[in-house]
Amino acid sequence: MSNINRNDIVRVRVTGIQKYGAFAVIDKENYNGLIHISEVSYGYVRDIRDFVDVGDNIYAEVMQVDENEKKLKLSIKDIDYKKSGIKLKRMAETKSGFQPLSDHLEGWINAKIKEITDNF
Repeated sequence: MSNINRNDIVRVRVTGIQKYGAFAVIDKENYNGLIHISEVSYGYVRDIRDFVDVGDNIYAEVMQVDENEKKLKLSIKDIDYKKSGIKLKRMAETKSGFQPLSDHLEGWINAKIKEITDNF
């Protein structure tokens, strides 16, 4: 039996789904895990079944290990969980944030108002 550590990518089988997440198991290692809904995607997840279903064999990243209980906290949001399990590169956020929108908003509103009133 091998040790499973934080940040490992493991192959799991989805065994159950609840509103708050998906349960998974690593059969050969006898570990049970939970992929909490917050660890599925950076975007809003309406239904976890849009990502996984019971019986799916997927990859997951180990976020936390409880060796005594053989329980794992898992994540699929930063990896190619369906195909290879490789880490995905996430686009870095810009330092300017919403500033470009703020800089141009008034001009866009005025242009749209002019477009509407010219066509009226």
